[in-house]
This record gives sequence, C-alpha cells and structure tokens, in this order.
Amino acid sequence: LSRVSAKLKKFYVEYYGKISELRPLLKAPANVDLMDKFVDLCIVDAHNAQMDVACSVERKKFLEKQTSYTPIPYSELFKKEKSVILVSGIAGIGKTWLLRKCLLDWSNDLIWKNVELVFYLECRRINQYENISSIYDLLSVFYKDIISNFNISIDAALFIIDGLDEFKYFNELSNPRLKFSHPIVNVLAETQNYKHLIAGRVYAIDQYQSIYTDQSDKLTIQIMGFNETGIMNYVENHVAEEIKEIVKATLKESPIAKAMASVPFYLSSMCKIITDSKEISTRSFLTMTDLYANIFLYFLQKHIVKNNEMIYQIIENDSNKTIILNICKIAYKLFVVNKVIFSKEELQTFIGDFDKNENFYGFIERIETDLGCFYQFAHLTIMEFCASVYAYNCLSSEEIMTNDKLNSCLSMICGLSNTSQNSLIKFLVNLNPSKNPSNPSYEKSIQSIQFIKNLFKNSSKKSDEKSILLHSILDRLSKSIRSCSSDFNLFYECFYESQSSFTDKIKSIVDERNEQRIGLTIFLGGWEISIHDGKTSYATSCDNYFVNCYIKSGRKLRSLHVHKSILNDEEKNLLIRCASNVRGVSFFCPINFEGWKPKDKIEMLRISISRYLITKKDFEVNYLPWINLCEELDLQLHDDIDFIKDICECIRCSNIKKFVILYRENYFYNLDELLQHFFIIFNLRYYT
Repeated sequence: LSRVSAKLKKFYVEYYGKISELRPLLKAPANVDLMDKFVDLCIVDAHNAQMDVACSVERKKFLEKQTSYTPIPYSELFKKEKSVILVSGIAGIGKTWLLRKCLLDWSNDLIWKNVELVFYLECRRINQYENISSIYDLLSVFYKDIISNFNISIDAALFIIDGLDEFKYFNELSNPRLKFSHPIVNVLAETQNYKHLIAGRVYAIDQYQSIYTDQSDKLTIQIMGFNETGIMNYVENHVAEEIKEIVKATLKESPIAKAMASVPFYLSSMCKIITDSKEISTRSFLTMTDLYANIFLYFLQKHIVKNNEMIYQIIENDSNKTIILNICKIAYKLFVVNKVIFSKEELQTFIGDFDKNENFYGFIERIETDLGCFYQFAHLTIMEFCASVYAYNCLSSEEIMTNDKLNSCLSMICGLSNTSQNSLIKFLVNLNPSKNPSNPSYEKSIQSIQFIKNLFKNSSKKSDEKSILLHSILDRLSKSIRSCSSDFNLFYECFYESQSSFTDKIKSIVDERNEQRIGLTIFLGGWEISIHDGKTSYATSCDNYFVNCYIKSGRKLRSLHVHKSILNDEEKNLLIRCASNVRGVSFFCPINFEGWKPKDKIEMLRISISRYLITKKDFEVNYLPWINLCEELDLQLHDDIDFIKDICECIRCSNIKKFVILYRENYFYNLDELLQHFFIIFNLRYYT
C-alpha cells in the first residue's frame, strides 16, 4: 500500500507540478508551476445555493452569485474531512486547476492525511472505455505503470472524478432507478462506495447530488473564480510589464471587465486581447456584447483564420462570414433545445459538411470515444453569444420575441444593434444581408418592420433594420413589465447593451408605459429603480445608463426603492441621480448618506424601519432631510423608539399634507393620537 501511495504521489508531482496547460484561447502550451503560481479561487458553500439547471441562465446566475455568498478559504475545505465533496462551477472557472492543486497538496502530505490512495479520473477519457466493467480494470488503464495485482481498500482510497457533465452516460449515472445498460456506468456508480470528490458544471452537480441520502457527510461547494487578490496576482504573474497598467485600468473602469475577470477564461482572454492590440481602450469592454464580440473575433483571427489579416479584412471575405454564421447556427439550434453535449449526426442535420470542416474546432470541443466523437461548446456563455448572433442576423423580431428560449439572449441581441464605429460588434451584424423573400420569416420581418413604422408615425422614415429590431424588442419588453423588478432589469439591460440614446422612438416606448392606468385614477405605469443586496455591479451600470438618459430627457421616475444600508460609489451615484427627479422614494433599512442631502421635492416617502432600532441622531441626519421634501409620508417605526415627540414635531414643521405612521402595531393618521399613545406606553414603562 505504501509503495503504491508513494508512486502515485511522485506521479502527480511530476505530471501536474509543472503541467503543459492550454491557456484559454491559446493553442501554444505554457508550463505552469501550479504550486507556486496557483491563483486563489473564490470558493463558496453551495448547499443552499440556487443551482442553474438550464445552461441559458449560467452567465446571469453567476453574476448574481458573485455578490451573494461568503467565500470559504481553500485551507478551510479540508479541516473537517467529508467522505463526499461535490465541486461545481461554470465553464472555465478553474475547477480542474483546483482538483490538480488538491492532488499536489495530497502528494505533499498537506491534506487528506488519512487517505493512502488518490485516483484522478477525467470523464472525457473515461468515455473511451465504456465496456470496462470493474474499478480495477479502469485504474489499470489510467495507472497501468503503478497498479498491478492490487486490491483497493474502501477505507484507504479516494476517487477524484473531473468533468461529470462530459460523461456520455450522465443521465443513467444520476438516476439510480434506471437499469444501467453500459458497464462503465456501474463502475462510476461503484466509486460512490469510496471517498470521492466529483467536479462538473453547475447543472450536472445539481442533478447528481440528489442521489445522496446522507447529507451530513457531504460537502457541496461552488467555485466563483478568482477573488480580487487572485485577479491582481494573475495580472502580475502573466501580463507583460508594459501592459499591466492598461489591464488594471480596464478592470477598474469597465464594470463588465471587472465582473467577468473572476472567470479565468475571460481574464486570460482580456489580457491577451489587450496585450496584442496595445491601443485598446476600456470602451472595448463597455458592454457584455462588446466583451464577447472581442473574444469571439480574437479567437477567429488567431486560431481559425490563422493569418495576419486585420479583423475588417477577415470579415470582407464571404467565406469567413459563412464560417461565422455556421458556428452561430450550430449554437442557436442546440441552445434553443438546451442541448449541452451533442453528436456529429445531430450537427449534420443543420451543417451537412461539419466533419469536413476543421474551422469549428476551438469554439466546439471534440470528445473522442470508442463509439465515435461527441461535441460541446467550450463555454456555454460563448454558445449563448453565438446563438444571439445567429438570431440577430437570421430571425425576425417576431420569431425572437415569441421564442422563450431566447429570453436570456435578448440583451446581447440588442447589444448587436450598437451603432458605435469604435466597436467590433459592427463586424457581426451583416452576416446574412440578403434574406430570401420566399422565406416565411422574411415576410414576418417585413410585417414587423411595418408595424414598428406605424407605431412611430411621427418619427423619421429612414429607420434601418438595426433600430427597428431594437425598438420592437424594447416595446414588447416594456409592455410585458408587471411589478417585478426583474422585468425592469431586463429592459434596462437591453437598453444598456444597445448603447442607444433617447431617440423619439425610445421616448414613445417609455411614455406609453408612463401613461398606463386602470380607469381614470389608478396609475400602474412609470419606471422604477431598486437598490438591494445581491444586485450585481453590471445591473447597477445598466440602471445608471437608463436613469441618466431618462432624466436628461426631462422625465420623472415613478419610484426608487432602497433595500441596502451600505452603498458603493456606483449605487450612491444612482441614488443621487434618481433623487433629482422621482415621485416616490422607499427605504427598507437604516442607511447613512455620509453628509449628502437630497434637494428636490418628492411626492411620496416611505420609511419602513420597524425591524431596526435607530438613534435620534441617525434619524435626524439621514431621514429628516427627506421628510422635509415630501408631500406624503408612510413611516413604520420600531416599537422601542423613544423620540416619538421629536418625530411629531418634525412632521408638524414640514410641508407634509398626508401621513400614516405605524407604531406598536397601530396605524396613526393624527399626531395627537400618536403622542397620546406614546405617553401612555412611556408612563407604563416608568411606573413598572
């Protein structure tokens, strides 16, 4: 046992200590000293995390989760040894690096000190051996020079299985009620009898973890990528000295770059793009669509077309346009059916010569098995972007808006309508310029264009298809908004990605919502902004962009809702901008404005702090300036507040026309009644 253990440890140190790791988007391998250059990953407890079952929400959920969970230090993961560890994360987030770091730490006696044998198995390699029927036979393939006539004790071994989502028979493995028809499924199922660590994409781990009945001996973690220290360490260790400051400025000034830099794939991509271009501006990553367009075209330039031509020269070649459109067509066809792993036969149903065309490889990974090849997009978010490009170029607005599967693509479809000449987006929007008039979708597109023209009769008649598609999407999104803040968020995100100004057509769309009523009195429309914990920096940037355009046009927001006590600079700017022209403001927790005071009148103010006991000074500093500017007040106070008399005096001296105060489960519409109630409570306390 000790001899085999020593051989395994030596093997891992030699093979993974300095590994020929393929960096994202680079075909040339680079030796990476994993022990010395391992970059800290942000790891969170995913037991209570909302898992992402559909690949279409991967990017959005990832951004939300970045702000929601408390990181777990790497060193804490192994203090309480668990028999089962499940590791999830989106593509390119660093799962494999973490597993190989674990292998090296075990080899150096830093973790799993009670484990004699650790076996590392990659699912993409396991797929090649589907007829293997025992664990010993499988290990004899992976470790033929180490394992020989050796019985493995359940207590002594730990299995690491990497890439669960890539296992060809994953559905069988994750559903024990099914009868396994392939021997290799039984083999992997048998590893559950040993200690084991399994890593895969989020949707796969979520589905797989349901098979475990004992939750007490299981640790489920999710990798959120590099933490802030890790990002800076990566830049210091992997970026040329003369480029470092440009990269750091980009990460500081671009909310998109800052948010996505925690994913190793995107950070590496941005660093390479900036390094190669040298004159890139932070505006190149202004929107999510900008970022994906840069990565997509950089990869096309360096590893598909493989020549020294500039991007504009590549796009001038119609054959390159065809390559792009075909890649995007594959992405679209698979994306709308939520297909992650697919066969060559499935691909050939819409790309006939797929097997003859090496130009797809890189964007699409090939997994070889004895039965043939299977494929998957290297990154689901790139797949989502490609699906958006295809939808923009080949579908009518009607087809886009009626396909629920494309909801997560709407913001990037709108982003492709960005007319900036300083963005590479312009090279991805004319891939299919000649639409066949006999095609039904062409007729629908013409009808849709006519509909939008009729909707905006007073506008310029020279609207191109770009703006027409954008306006059609925004119009439908506006009309679909109910009261949920996520409905507003999608509209703001689409508007931000488009980088559009408040044209007459956009004004018509927002004004139609401003006029929504039931009868003559009940107002349902208007636009609102919400600031709360868990809202991403990207979402706040989208809000700021809309609010700036909206208020500059002379319009007033319906409401601002604040559910957060400590605001970052971007959120403070958003609050200040909203406060300059808003009808109603609501606060749902204590907040400190650090000396800033509102100046503009508001119609309705709601202060809902019944769950918080605050001091008289905090109330006067942070809320009194708002009370002095409002016409109507809804004030909900903690039961133990002892300065009711001062509050009443403030209200008497203000211009408030109507108010309601909730105090000790009673609603008061009269200050004298409130004071009387307060003094009764006060006297009871005193004599008690």
